[in-house]
Amino acid sequence: MLAAGCGSGGDSDDKPYRSASSRPTTQPPTFLGVYSPEAGTTVGTGMIVSLDFTRPVTDRAAVERGVSVTSVPPVEVTGHWFGDRRLDLRPARFWRPGTRVTLHLRLRGVQGAPGVRGVQSKDVAFSVGRDQHSTVDVRTHTMTVVRDGRLLRVLPISAGSAAHTTYNGIMMISEKYRVTRMNSSTVGFGGEYDIPDVPHAMRLTASGTFVHGNYWSPPSVFGVRDVSHGCVGLRDVRGGGADTPAGWFYGQSVVGDTVEVVNSADRTVAPDNGMSGWNLSWPQWAAGSAL
Repeated sequence: MLAAGCGSGGDSDDKPYRSASSRPTTQPPTFLGVYSPEAGTTVGTGMIVSLDFTRPVTDRAAVERGVSVTSVPPVEVTGHWFGDRRLDLRPARFWRPGTRVTLHLRLRGVQGAPGVRGVQSKDVAFSVGRDQHSTVDVRTHTMTVVRDGRLLRVLPISAGSAAHTTYNGIMMISEKYRVTRMNSSTVGFGGEYDIPDVPHAMRLTASGTFVHGNYWSPPSVFGVRDVSHGCVGLRDVRGGGADTPAGWFYGQSVVGDTVEVVNSADRTVAPDNGMSGWNLSWPQWAAGSAL
């Protein structure tokens, strides 16, 4: 698999995060919602539920009425459409640790577009684990990791260079790869790099922002200079070391944890670039619902 990254991700021994639902095969045309997170997973408190539809949806209200999210303890969850194929759902604030969440898909027979009907009727349950949020300060070249209100560690980092700055804003870890390939040609940088074995890579945006291990830069870079093409680099060794900063952070992180970048010269990440919807206020988020 090639997934656009600070290069592109692939060659991983981790299970891909987004659910691989089968494609529609029946006639007349049908549509499915390919969902994340997967059933039975434990995620971070910043998790955004997301559905990618296999066909364009023109009757968004009908489809959104067929999708709901409930939780124990209960909390209001609202959907937001990004185009005609993607519906994300989140609460007003981060989930409480220990929350049990269920995505209810009641799309069987629902007409999403003229002559195109849904086929899914299922529940997808997952759990929210501990509360971990990290803040990358580009000005100080550090990442501060906080769990359940307690400081775990401050790590020296190297963010995007002046020519390739890192997005500001809240981004969510959506995939993890112990080792992956990053190829600059997949993200518009020509042939600047092709690294086949980037360790401890965690995706933050669809356009290619990762937190990842970096073994090719000298240790003196971290905490001092920004040299990446937009990713957040942590010191590592070739093959990935468990006792390196990158290995430590990888082991402490789960899908659904958030990483917020501050004091970068770049703009705030777009809310549909990865799972970056926390950058919208609650009124802005609710305004994207078809209901």
